[in-house]
Amino acid sequence: MGKKKSIKQERQRRVAKRARRKQRHKESSLPSEPKQTDIPNIPDRRIMERHLADMTRLIEKQGLESVDEINAYLANVMASGGVPPSVPQTPPEEAQNLMYDAWEASSTKDRVRIARQALEISPDCADAYVLLAEEEARNIHQARQLYQEGVEAGERALGKEFFEENEGHFWGIMETRPYMRARAGLAQVLIALDKHEAAIGHFRDMLRLNPGDNQGNRYELLSCLMNLGCDDDAEELLAQYEDDAMSDWLYSRALIAFRRGGDCAEAKKYLQEALEENGHVPDYLLGRKQLPRSFPSYITWGGDSEAVSYTARFFEGWRRTPGALDWLSGQVR
Repeated sequence: MGKKKSIKQERQRRVAKRARRKQRHKESSLPSEPKQTDIPNIPDRRIMERHLADMTRLIEKQGLESVDEINAYLANVMASGGVPPSVPQTPPEEAQNLMYDAWEASSTKDRVRIARQALEISPDCADAYVLLAEEEARNIHQARQLYQEGVEAGERALGKEFFEENEGHFWGIMETRPYMRARAGLAQVLIALDKHEAAIGHFRDMLRLNPGDNQGNRYELLSCLMNLGCDDDAEELLAQYEDDAMSDWLYSRALIAFRRGGDCAEAKKYLQEALEENGHVPDYLLGRKQLPRSFPSYITWGGDSEAVSYTARFFEGWRRTPGALDWLSGQVR
């Protein structure tokens, strides 16, 4: 089986390819994002949830409620040698425990095998579908189906009442994370398939469930809105997270101001603020620097990697805005 691309990477590859074509660069295909195994000593972040899950079950078992009680209890536990591994009490818990093993496995074959085993124990294990979509799907349509099955599994596992009672607190509750991962994956697939309206619906709903946005869904939503020219909706989202200082927010504010008023004082003000935080972005938007053949695994705020990430997702919005790139070129000459 050949080396596969993640859905997010496939979407970035397509957008970057179009961007290079429009900037009159030579077309070239992009290899997949470096795997975690290519980066020494950086484990899959999902593995780290095992310890948090053990801690959560331990606290629930003790029936502790107040923050002071929990902190005092955990201090005693840590002083006594740390949090002991919990024993799964239900099939869903057993299946989820297997998924932690799957993410720790060193080969794709073993990870897929363990995920299949988890589904035999509980067909409501959303993370198992997520792994299969990432590592076993042969094409984007298979990935979409697997992510969809993961979303449905998560909905069954949590139940309608859970959604109603815990709206606004998702991700902070451990049991919600597999569902949120599956839904984010599905939305990414829909973007790659140019089904942006459907993707927007998923991103909006995930922000409703988890306005704290631990997954960064607001950046994907903003990208869809900007590239489709939905400026009013984009401005509402920008205002919702007005303190965000990532390039996605700052350069998008400048572009919207230019769309509304051309070379106006407000557009220049927002662009200057964006340039002060990350001056690398115009080089990529204007084709002075070519997007790399592989994307960075981690984004550095204000760095070149952030500029690459921004351009790959937001270039279409700039290209489709008459005069925007010429204006940007004149401002940073």
